[in-house]
Amino acid sequence: MPLTGNLLIGQRPVTGSRDAIRAIDPTTGQTLEPAYLGGTGEHVAQACALAWAAFDAYRETSLEQRAEFLEAIATQIEALGDALIDRAVIETGLPKARIQGERGRTCTQLRTFARTVRAGEWLDVRIDSALPERQPLPRADLRQRQVALGPVAVFGASNFPLAFSVAGGDTASALAAGCPVVVKAHSAHPGTSELVGQAVAQAVKQCGLPEGVFSLLYGSGREVGIALVSDPRIKAVGFTGSRSGGMALCQAAQARPEPIPVYAEMSSINPVFLFDAALQARAEALAQGFVASLTQGAGQFCTNPGLVIARQGPALQRFITAAAGYVQQGAAQTMLTPGIFSAYQAGIAALADNPHAQAITSGQAGQGPNQCQAQLFVTQAEAFLADPALQAEVFGAASLVVACTDDEQVRQVAEHLEGQLTATLQLDEADIDSARALLPTLERKAGRILVNGWPTGVEVCDAMVHGGPFPATSDARTTSVGTAAILRFLRPVCYQDVPDALLPQALKHGNPLQLRRLLDGKRED
Repeated sequence: MPLTGNLLIGQRPVTGSRDAIRAIDPTTGQTLEPAYLGGTGEHVAQACALAWAAFDAYRETSLEQRAEFLEAIATQIEALGDALIDRAVIETGLPKARIQGERGRTCTQLRTFARTVRAGEWLDVRIDSALPERQPLPRADLRQRQVALGPVAVFGASNFPLAFSVAGGDTASALAAGCPVVVKAHSAHPGTSELVGQAVAQAVKQCGLPEGVFSLLYGSGREVGIALVSDPRIKAVGFTGSRSGGMALCQAAQARPEPIPVYAEMSSINPVFLFDAALQARAEALAQGFVASLTQGAGQFCTNPGLVIARQGPALQRFITAAAGYVQQGAAQTMLTPGIFSAYQAGIAALADNPHAQAITSGQAGQGPNQCQAQLFVTQAEAFLADPALQAEVFGAASLVVACTDDEQVRQVAEHLEGQLTATLQLDEADIDSARALLPTLERKAGRILVNGWPTGVEVCDAMVHGGPFPATSDARTTSVGTAAILRFLRPVCYQDVPDALLPQALKHGNPLQLRRLLDGKRED
């Protein structure tokens, strides 16, 4: 598919009229063609009108039809072949193998949600049969199912041009729930976004769905994004990005006459706790695993281990010395955009200038533009507890080691943390009691707790939680990865004494969809 530089409003390519967005090859600093003229408030209104017109028909598509649509999107993305991979590589500076893997993850997400849709358990059907003879009052026939919220606005992420972007997890879960989607593409990879957007639009056409099920918009600045969140036909928002960007969308959503939920994944430093026995037994091995996780993808992962917490002593010093050696050996890596690189440099400078943070070492210097050198810092627990700046996220391959005097200070540091996507425990058998004492705190602080692993790498599956208390996300009750992500875009409706002829398929007396329903308090086989 050729790149056009156009918006995609339903099935119609449209040329924007605002300032042009041009992708930049971060390895060279050169701008790429074509230019993508930004959309206007009118373009937003057109896309939202189409989405609203499509909503009632799309949300009542059969489970099989919707599942086939999700599978068709995956097939269309795969059919793009090397054109998609090559464009994503040049727009992001990420290695080809990484982009190929991310394409696989994107298509796996879509097919996983297709499986979820077919199973129908997300409908959460609950039936309480009528009890006309009950005294002192009879009970009506009551039937409940989940229905789609309405059109959803999705904002593409910078660090995952496929898996968290145009056809990423937010889009896949919203479409699975029965919600049309209007995507605002990320300005860092507009060509990649257009190719995927064309694939989604082709799947819409192939499956005979209303054209408003999907639209793709571009826009620099705030105009398109705020107009999209403010449009009364949009009923929820999915966002992955900075805390400032997420909070701006939350404020716009709450300022509407009808406030709507914003599911924003924003900021996390993903603490790693090194317990004593594990540190004594394998400090050097832990250092190697830690640095590998820290520097993967230039540290541009939302689950990057930006904080290490342990009791001070010889074993921790062995860990720091070994980690410093691995950091020093690490080659510089290209960051996604000049803006991300500039923000990383500013974050590193702030730590370097902080009198409470000691710079331990840095990675090898790069030869080209936008090259990330890994950085390692150390501070004392007293300073960390006293200085909020030490808890600020630095998006990239930088981490801070917090040295504690005893287990109580470790607990204090854990209590002091903001909400996180992950918390990692490195422990041996002798550390179980210490870990057990810390676990209640971490359950309050994080959405995913790992033992003897590293937080980078988020599995697409039923049990995964990629969320957490604020500021990791704007709604700690949800996840943006895994099949439970569909629940963000649903709401319950109860049907009382509705004739069988009017009931939706999921609630009919004969159970034509063969769903496992909760009938009079018991789960049907």
